[in-house]
Parts: sequence; C-alpha cells; structure tokens
Amino acid sequence: MKPDDESYAILLVDDSQVDVDLTLLALSRINFTKPVQIARDGAETLEIIEKWNQGGPTPKLILLDIKLPEVSGLEVLKVLKSSTKTMYIPVVMLTSSNNDADIRTAYEFGANSYITKPVDFDKFIVLTTALCDYWIGLNVRPEDLG
Repeated sequence: MKPDDESYAILLVDDSQVDVDLTLLALSRINFTKPVQIARDGAETLEIIEKWNQGGPTPKLILLDIKLPEVSGLEVLKVLKSSTKTMYIPVVMLTSSNNDADIRTAYEFGANSYITKPVDFDKFIVLTTALCDYWIGLNVRPEDLG
C-alpha cells in the first residue's frame, strides 16, 4: 500500500476479488508497473473522492464496476462528474452488465466509455492493453496542459 499523498495511475473499483485479481494479473502481463489503487465498494470510493476534493492527487484513469455494495457505481459516477476536481478523470465503466438502461445511464452521468468485461482472459489482456495505451498513454486531460 502506498501513502495517501502519492498518486495512483488507476483506481480500480470492483467488489469481486476474482475480477480484481484478473485485472491486476492482466496489468502485470502487459508490464504495467504504475501503482493501482483498489476500492471494494461505492462507499469506500466516495471516501477516496472526498480526499481528492480536499487536494489529494487523482489517478489518470478510473475503472468502475456498476454493481457495487453500499453505493452503486452509477451513483459514484454521478458524484465524480459533478465535482470540478474529478470531472475530467476518465471513467471507464468496466462491468458485466450489458443492460441498456445501465449503459444509457452511465453515459448520461458522464462515463467516458462503457465496456462489458470479456470472459476470455486473452481478450481481457487485449482490452487492458488498449485501455492503458489510450487513457494513460495518449489521452490528455485539461489539468495535464498546465
């Protein structure tokens, strides 16, 4: 675990230990060595967001599941996109839900992308590579401009 004042490249929000482990394994397979912070539910994520709003460093990317205990991923997304401190952090909804209402609501609340988790691990590695290459390697946020 890193001290609170250090920044993370990714915030991964998922209550499934299996999905967290698979994501971390995929990241290690593509030699992604930047720090990843894990949140297990929506309430924990809201606490992290509050630290960011008080001046803490923000990640370059948030991978957010929809179905979370305590507070749903959609509610977390709504909070993220309503704050000037966090509104420009790219949020990729990475979820098993392919429900049309979830997809529509995620985009209405400001999701930058919506991806249904692939079942095949090789496809998950391809997805992980694409996410990191684009959102962390290429994407420029307003605060990155100086």
